[in-house]
Amino acid sequence: MIRRLVIAAMLVLVAVPAAQAQVATPATGAPTDTTAPTAQQKVVLPLTGRTVVIDPGHNGGNTSNHAITQRQVWAGTIWKDCDADGASTDSGYNEAQHNWDVAVVVRQLLRQQGARVVMTRASNTGVGPCITQRAALGNRVRADAAVSIHADGHNNGDFHGFHVILPADVGQGSRMVARSRELGIAVRNALRDQGPTQTSNYIGENGLIVRNDLGGLNLSKVPKIFTEIGNMHSPSDAPQIESVAGRQAEAAAIAAGITRFLTKRRA
Repeated sequence: MIRRLVIAAMLVLVAVPAAQAQVATPATGAPTDTTAPTAQQKVVLPLTGRTVVIDPGHNGGNTSNHAITQRQVWAGTIWKDCDADGASTDSGYNEAQHNWDVAVVVRQLLRQQGARVVMTRASNTGVGPCITQRAALGNRVRADAAVSIHADGHNNGDFHGFHVILPADVGQGSRMVARSRELGIAVRNALRDQGPTQTSNYIGENGLIVRNDLGGLNLSKVPKIFTEIGNMHSPSDAPQIESVAGRQAEAAAIAAGITRFLTKRRA
């Protein structure tokens, strides 16, 4: 009798830890593992291991340094200025500032997803860099994606809406061109669905256009696109470009498009 009691007690001691590791859920009665996560179980963010180059077009010091910015550089198909001043709204908010303001938010959002983000300039108080250097940076860091952020400045205020510029094949290779198109479509879809401006009514088709005259695209070896969020002289686009809320929506859409491209999620 004593031997049977000892054996029964041992069985209870063995059963208790196993029972503690599984608790029945009230709704289904199915066991749920309540074991605490170990130190080795780390959360892997969607863009961990990915490198993204964000290129805020132009720079705040360009307008007073034309001796530098108007120096001619080879853009892959034509000779062009090293860099340009950029456009501005009728109230004076300039494109270089807009591009920087949006890029900083995009950088933050992508870092939150685990990406390594490299910017082509460190502030909005410098000059350049040249379009050749902007492309070279993406190549040097072997970016998984590169996006150059801009706003258009057409004099006709009736022209409005965003468009995304894709590279023509001028020698970068079919894979770069194809991957850039995938990136462009992902960003176009995100801007269309959640951006602050409508699809362009004056340039491109369905928010996309292919160009062969931009050094940033012609000289890139990695997937790269340009975004033009709208016409800075448009009465409908300018308020969105100038407002914090509009720029936040623009940045969120660009970041979402990049994330979709790099994680293969459909828009």
